[in-house]
Amino acid sequence: MGNEFNCCAIIVAAGESTRMALGFSKQFVPLCGVPAIVHTLFAFDAAEMIQSVIVVCRQEDMPEMKDFIEKYKIKKVIFIVEGGATRQQSVAAGVKATPEDAAFFAIHDGARSLITAEEIDASVKDGIRCGASALAVPAKDTIKITGKDNYVISTPERSTLWAVQTPQVFERKLYLNAMEQAQKDRADYTDDCQLVEHIGVKVHLCRGTYTNLKLTTQNDVYTAEAIVKSRGMGK
Repeated sequence: MGNEFNCCAIIVAAGESTRMALGFSKQFVPLCGVPAIVHTLFAFDAAEMIQSVIVVCRQEDMPEMKDFIEKYKIKKVIFIVEGGATRQQSVAAGVKATPEDAAFFAIHDGARSLITAEEIDASVKDGIRCGASALAVPAKDTIKITGKDNYVISTPERSTLWAVQTPQVFERKLYLNAMEQAQKDRADYTDDCQLVEHIGVKVHLCRGTYTNLKLTTQNDVYTAEAIVKSRGMGK
């Protein structure tokens, strides 16, 4: 594949994991005996559309991250970099470490450990086609908008609502322009789609799967382990 389609993945694994209440980074929580972040990296190693990977994590997690990458023979990781105070700052740190010939970025939450190589490849192909793309699934539940004291203000039409996941894939120059504008405006987003939406770019949603969940609470770990076992990967 030519350099014009070269895609570097930025795996963001620098959160504090406060809602998991483990006492250590949720990136290292074992899923059927294998650290969650390793499951994530296995998928990106297997994805045909990914040429290189940058891992962004907390400084204190770097030695353990490096050890796991070596132990499990992860091949595509070229750099491990320290994250920032916010997700946007962590992604920016990862972007700075990407190869100059990476024409696209695939930005992914490290804690979405059940992502598959097929989903990654589909999202990158969609990003190449559209310039900006994100995996997403239609909302299953009715969503309510609330105001003061949790009284319902309105009920959006469910058929128009999607739950956005990662990877989120962007053309390099587009993302750099959006990042520069956010810095000028002193805006800080928890979602990379918002970053490019802020400069007027439309993001295309690529249909994902409901198993691409994010590890946030202990209950998510139980669900994730059941899915890993159902794929024949459990002990």
